[in-house]
Amino acid sequence: MKPQTIGRILGIGVRVTGRFVGQQLSSAAQTPSPEMLPSGARPSPAAANRPLEAARKAGHTSRGIARGVGGFLAPFRRVARLLWLEVTGVFFFLPVVVFAPTLWRVRTNWASGPQHSTFLLTASVMLVFLYLSVTSFWRARKR
Repeated sequence: MKPQTIGRILGIGVRVTGRFVGQQLSSAAQTPSPEMLPSGARPSPAAANRPLEAARKAGHTSRGIARGVGGFLAPFRRVARLLWLEVTGVFFFLPVVVFAPTLWRVRTNWASGPQHSTFLLTASVMLVFLYLSVTSFWRARKR
């Protein structure tokens, strides 16, 4: 199937389901108006509280579902956090590897020379990224 076709099918399905659920909720939440009741009858207070009760039940159910899903995903969150820190550490180490040959080439000009500023700039960039890489791995090991 083409991605456009799958997206179109899913979009139509979501719209139809949304309309259906909306109609079900609105029909359950409607209280009969005085014109719809037989003459002399009044709507009961219990009928007026039905939408509030339904909303409370829905809120309670959604909280329970959220708590259950959160409990299920807790181990995955920990692993994802560790993986994120380690991948970040690797990406922070890449500039250190890239700038190392430049630092080695201009190492003789560290005190004075035509490439003194290049040496200082390269060394400072390497130190910053080395610090970020090491601390990222350190935080991953600490967790």
